[in-house]
Amino acid sequence: MLVDAKTMRTLDRKTIKDYGIKGLVLMENAGRGLSEAVAEILDAELEVSGKARVSIICGKGNNGGDGYVAARHLRNDGYEVEVFTTVPISALSGDAGTNARIWKKMGGTCFKVSSAKEIESSLSRLRHSAVVVDALFGTGLSSEIKGVTRALIEVINSLSAVVVSVDIPSGLDATTGKVMGEAVMADLTVTMAYPKLGFFLYPGKDYTGEIDLVDIGMPPEVAADVKINNYLIDDLLVSELLSSILWRIEDTHKGNYGHLLVAGGSTGKSGAVAMAATAAMRVGAGLVSVAVPKALHNIMEIKMTEIMTIPLSEEVSLIEPSRIVMNDAAVGELAGELVGKSALVIGPGLGRVSTGFVDALKGLLSFCAQEGIAVLIDADGLNALAGTDGSSTCNLSILKHASENGAEIVITPHPGEAATLLGVTVKEVQEDRMGSAEQLRKKTRATVVLKGASTIVATEEGSFINPTGNPGMASAGMGDVLAGVIGGLMAQGMAVVDASVVGVYLHGLAGDIAVERTGEAGLVATDLIEESALLIKSFAESGLPSDSDCREDEC
Repeated sequence: MLVDAKTMRTLDRKTIKDYGIKGLVLMENAGRGLSEAVAEILDAELEVSGKARVSIICGKGNNGGDGYVAARHLRNDGYEVEVFTTVPISALSGDAGTNARIWKKMGGTCFKVSSAKEIESSLSRLRHSAVVVDALFGTGLSSEIKGVTRALIEVINSLSAVVVSVDIPSGLDATTGKVMGEAVMADLTVTMAYPKLGFFLYPGKDYTGEIDLVDIGMPPEVAADVKINNYLIDDLLVSELLSSILWRIEDTHKGNYGHLLVAGGSTGKSGAVAMAATAAMRVGAGLVSVAVPKALHNIMEIKMTEIMTIPLSEEVSLIEPSRIVMNDAAVGELAGELVGKSALVIGPGLGRVSTGFVDALKGLLSFCAQEGIAVLIDADGLNALAGTDGSSTCNLSILKHASENGAEIVITPHPGEAATLLGVTVKEVQEDRMGSAEQLRKKTRATVVLKGASTIVATEEGSFINPTGNPGMASAGMGDVLAGVIGGLMAQGMAVVDASVVGVYLHGLAGDIAVERTGEAGLVATDLIEESALLIKSFAESGLPSDSDCREDEC
């Protein structure tokens, strides 16, 4: 489970008020856990460089209080500890003030860094530290960091020491991962009770470093009382969701594993359909057919081997006159071809179709709802919903109507497509990816896969963040492969939400494994297709994949 800033405040409050665990106890547990993490680093640094001094920079809130507790434990354990504070100890109140005064009474050193002059005079001490602990701000930060505090963070980021942040790197928004003017670039973040949502969203992911989770004694019943609906996708979750389709009995046939129809393609974009279809077969779909404009049919017949092909009615695109695309009659033909199919992927390579196509799509989705056929809409399928004038409100209502009438739909926009559908800028989408994905989900009632670094799957049950993938996947065709992976899983009977969660994780992990062989610059979409099959094999054999899995001739 991942928590945002508001939820973390609620958890703290309920722990103290409803369960009677005092804040001072929680702070003591947090500070002790922090001291243990820092001590481990100091011991390693002592062996390498002979330096074992730690500098702890404390703010005025509970984050600073955790720092004072850690300072006490580290000093008691024999480490050289210096504390730097942005406010006088006499000005501190509450639990933080209590621990600051304990530190002072036991003879701990404390240097003020509340002005540029004080920061300058402390530079030498900070530079001679093996570890610097950032205990300035926690999850409650709500305004941009400026002035002296910003200068202090810039100094922290300039140091060669190992930087450890308490709960969250100071300056980072715990909910969105946004940098509030300036943020500490941590090597390690020692976070309390639950990992924070902003750790796994960019740019926050770049600032967090490794994450060490500390149990501060918060009863699990507290979380049960609070609605937490953000999750990080991991091996265990994917293994559990895959379990229903991984193992096959001997007395079986291809019809037991679903039949996916991939509809799309236009002049110059036949590869998109081919990649989606092949990826679907590699993750286990028993049968896959592709439906394309008649002009592409012979090309697909040659290009595809295991995959069946269907020609559909076509026209010259009014928006892209150089392309032949499906016309609105093709949508009606698709309905006929969907008899006996278990899932539909529509959009890869589709090209810019007419408004008549979108009007006909409403009937197609109604048919899919009646027949229990899961639908994935991608790429130009989403552009069609946005309309030629970019006014998507009415067209999104088509999806909402279909979903409310039983259609199982997933849409897979990249940030640009999401921005168009929402009528906002790409910058606005990227600044609040979680909010944007949820807004799209509410407008469509569909499962939303917002692609990009840290892909988000927004569902009625909550949102899932995908940690797999790498920059090499910023390459043509990656979205088509993802559509095929999710479509292939849906075809085998996985629920749309489960297929989306598993699909984005497998897709990213396949990219992570493939990039070890190709490098980021040389990674192409088709590299992921065979790796996806090997990952399915790995899950089937052990339940959990290994990054070291490889082909027999490469091991």
